[in-house]
Amino acid sequence: MDEPTILKFPTRELSAAPLTDRSAPPPADQLDLQTILAAWNEATDRLQRTHETLRSEVSRLSDELEAKNRELARKNRLADLGQIASHVAHEVRNSLVPMKLYLSLLRRRLAGDGGSLDVLDNVLSGFTALEATVGDLLHFSSQRDPQRRPVSMSVLLAEVCDSLAPQLAAQNIRAAIDCPPDLVWEADGDMLRRALLNLVLNALDVLPAGGEIVLTAVATSRGLEVEVADSGPGIPPPLIDRLFEPFFTTKPSGTGLGLAIVERIAAAHGGQISAANCPEGGAAFTLQLPRASRALEKAA
Repeated sequence: MDEPTILKFPTRELSAAPLTDRSAPPPADQLDLQTILAAWNEATDRLQRTHETLRSEVSRLSDELEAKNRELARKNRLADLGQIASHVAHEVRNSLVPMKLYLSLLRRRLAGDGGSLDVLDNVLSGFTALEATVGDLLHFSSQRDPQRRPVSMSVLLAEVCDSLAPQLAAQNIRAAIDCPPDLVWEADGDMLRRALLNLVLNALDVLPAGGEIVLTAVATSRGLEVEVADSGPGIPPPLIDRLFEPFFTTKPSGTGLGLAIVERIAAAHGGQISAANCPEGGAAFTLQLPRASRALEKAA
């Protein structure tokens, strides 16, 4: 935007009396001109301030519009990915069901052949991993609205830890829960369990040699905050902004959908998920959910 040319006129010289008689009052026409020029300068000052304010507001609105356009383009890409993922997942699952049935029949026929059963177990392990990937795709593409019911957060956190107890013990990881026993929240318990399970599994992946995972839940003025913190190496700064991108992963066998599913569950509740490195080491993922009434207002 071009800078406007602001014309201002000097008034001090005009207000000075003639050199022949400085004590004499200035003529009436000079007083009128001085008043007009002073008013002109005051008006130009106001216009200059208004121009600067408008230019700042236009810059702010332009930045907001650019951010909204990027977010809209991202949501459109996610919608397309969701449709593709849903179609592929359903087709793969339809093929997995009869294949697993045939493998179970084959197991019966090979009941006395230990070597063949070992090979069959490896095949079944591969099918289980494939089924987990299909499950991630289906959860990622799911667009259902949350079925809100009162959820005891202390019970939910305990259930998540209990379901992963064998893996926690195998990796020598201590899991701690910090949650008021009477904390109850209106949310979709199944969706929230899935989100927390993904966050804990993400923490398990960075603690292969043992460590600690702390699950914290607290109600604040902004809503519910659930944090999953680990004592791992932390998140490399260049990766923080990409963690929740679908199909982005640093794991050799990862699908890159775990954290994307968590973000989608948070958004379905009108909330958000954030990640940060802890000052004492490790990383923390914080799930923020507003109260049900605020979530509905945000969705509207």
